[in-house]
Amino acid sequence: MRDDPMDPDGYGPFGAPLFDGPEARGLRRVGVIDVGSNSVRLVVFDGAARSPAYFFNEKLLCGLGAGLAESGRLNPEGRARALVALRRFAILARGMEVNSLTAVATAAVREAEDGPAFEAEVEAETGLKLWVIDGTEEARLSGQGVLLGWPEADGLMCDIGGSSMEFSELSRGEVGAVVSGKLGPLKLEGLKGRSARKREIDAGVVEMARVLGRDRYDRIYLVGGSWRAIARIDMERRGYPLRVLHEYIMTPKELRATFDYIAGSDMGELGKLTGTSQARMSLVPIAAEVLSRVIKTFHPKEVAVSSYGIREGLLFEQMPDVLRARDPLIESCRFAEAKDARLPGFGRVLYRFISPLFAREKDRRRRLIRACCLLHDVSWRAHPDYRAEICFDNATRANLGGLTHSERVYLGLALLHRYRNKREGTPFEAMAPLLGEADTLQAEVVGKAMRFGAMFSAQDPALMGALRLYPKKGILELSLPRGDGEALFGEVAEARFKSLAASLGAEPKVRVVRA
Repeated sequence: MRDDPMDPDGYGPFGAPLFDGPEARGLRRVGVIDVGSNSVRLVVFDGAARSPAYFFNEKLLCGLGAGLAESGRLNPEGRARALVALRRFAILARGMEVNSLTAVATAAVREAEDGPAFEAEVEAETGLKLWVIDGTEEARLSGQGVLLGWPEADGLMCDIGGSSMEFSELSRGEVGAVVSGKLGPLKLEGLKGRSARKREIDAGVVEMARVLGRDRYDRIYLVGGSWRAIARIDMERRGYPLRVLHEYIMTPKELRATFDYIAGSDMGELGKLTGTSQARMSLVPIAAEVLSRVIKTFHPKEVAVSSYGIREGLLFEQMPDVLRARDPLIESCRFAEAKDARLPGFGRVLYRFISPLFAREKDRRRRLIRACCLLHDVSWRAHPDYRAEICFDNATRANLGGLTHSERVYLGLALLHRYRNKREGTPFEAMAPLLGEADTLQAEVVGKAMRFGAMFSAQDPALMGALRLYPKKGILELSLPRGDGEALFGEVAEARFKSLAASLGAEPKVRVVRA
């Protein structure tokens, strides 16, 4: 196995890890308080990796914006509940030794007559200084949140809150044109009659499209609790096997069927089925009307859900450019390996060992295979009888950005085969429809290649030898260095090598070479 003279450390296009550098260490324990029209939330990020973990996450549905359209003031009950929640959040943040804490308020506080009085009360009671942002800044930050977990996002971000809705154009890792409109469900529910609401929605969306200067985007990215509630209902209606909202994809046709399903269902029962609060479910029918009009106006080919929004956008805002530019999947996998693997750093060696089998693959697939290698050993502490299943569950449900649902299943299946030859009777069977036959077979090859490669000495990568696949000849060749490398190829290693060759439909050949 020779070093690449252009890449002597073997990091490839991703560069040396940054999660333990000063740029990332400064982002540990970053707190964000989001005072929205419907909910008040504290999130504390463990931001050491490019794809941050949620160290703490608590939300209270206060309904600050309920009745705002009629009264012009914050809802009195919601205001009192929000103040209690903010007192608690300020104390929690101090106890968690949060490095930086940003508190933002959006549509309800910025539009209410008593918004400034509420700001003053919050500061006096809790010490928190609320940053009241306008609609365009909200749109920009929400767009940045999508880019945090979805760097290649290209299309229109649509963020719905309780009292407003924001659009931002996303392209080439940047936020472009932005616009904000007063189309939140709390604001719209105050209108009398469905026809009046429809006129308001139609006029509002058309005007926002006019400001953007476009009426067609191939993909729309949905941000916000009401959109996520609709996505959960869509999953329930379709019997979708993977209940991860981030990067969940729907077509306009599927969504129209879900809108009809919502219209003909009892919201209480739907809430129980999807695990959604009644306070949220009460806004879903109105949110569905808004989304229906958004789809009709912008003609997307698909609609995607982003679990990342304004709070993640505020974290992204604090990231230096060198960290923003990193791949969130690879940095997160590197962080997991450094924290949990038996031999941190071996994932890179393992990738270099198995990569000749996938030399013709595109960069995105090779990136996914690299992620598999980085994670190949992070679950080693699990009970051996359940290690394969735990690997699969961890991968498919992990808080990872930059990963489609089919790629999640691919990653999980490869890690399952890292510890187990057969997939029958495993959690994969329920999710098999999300992965095509060719990808299923390739994930098996990746897993068995990792299973074989892990047999060799991690301390001395030179002893691992080299793999080479001859597809036309149907031969998988292993070149082993004479001496110690040859001695490492014992009976178990030989059995795993033959299993790998069988998955490739190739004949196994071993060649001993001078060290």
